[in-house]
Amino acid sequence: MKAVRFSQFGGPEVLEIVDLPDPHPGPGQVRIAVRAAGVNPSDWEKREGLMDDELPQTLGHEAAGVVDELGEGVADVAVGDRVFGLSAEGAAQAELAVLSYYAPIPPSLDFPAAAALPAAVETATRALDQLDVGSGSTLLVNGASGSVGSAAVQLAVARGARVIGTASPANHDYLRSLGAEPVAYGEGLAGRVRALAPDGVDAALDVAGSGVLPELIELAGGPEHVVTIADFGGAREHGVRFSSGGRRPAHSRWRDSCDRSRSRATGRA
Repeated sequence: MKAVRFSQFGGPEVLEIVDLPDPHPGPGQVRIAVRAAGVNPSDWEKREGLMDDELPQTLGHEAAGVVDELGEGVADVAVGDRVFGLSAEGAAQAELAVLSYYAPIPPSLDFPAAAALPAAVETATRALDQLDVGSGSTLLVNGASGSVGSAAVQLAVARGARVIGTASPANHDYLRSLGAEPVAYGEGLAGRVRALAPDGVDAALDVAGSGVLPELIELAGGPEHVVTIADFGGAREHGVRFSSGGRRPAHSRWRDSCDRSRSRATGRA
């Protein structure tokens, strides 16, 4: 099969399309004919040697495609099904990829849209778990219209939370369609949020990293109720948790998200 690989560290010019042996799924895994693969910051960090010194390396952790081979024990999908998910081997930018964690692609999504979801969904799920967002809580998402933010909005709404999301006015209708109450970001944010939630919010998630952690802390009632995935320096300065993976493996949170989605689709609790 053809795959993306690099044998030296550097810029995009070190990437090569190479021939590699076809992979085969192990127990509980599926192999897909890749139709689209996601690109994440970890890809360029690996390519530039910022994560490890192993050479050569293949690239890609998330992909979408059509199942063409099943591993032992797989019974929830069949050959020919459209699925998306995570490659534990980090080799999804290829003609064939083995997915260790996967879910059916909803009919409303095409392959590129599905391939962009796994990392965003995992990041959003992790942050919501760390904030203990659940039924009856009010969550403020700073930067709600991007990939991680919109995933966080939808997952929080599915958990029964009320969601207030910041975005530019052009994206307010989009946020409403996801179930959030939009507010504009920028100066005066705290006042606009309090106009919707006079007593503040139960938790705040910073996806944008736009320097608003003090306002989020004030609205949420303390730094322990705020998580950021985008402002490492601000998190250290203000005592806010910076979410970068936690102790649970990413694939575990991804599987939990898929299980919750399947349960809602079938009406199970």
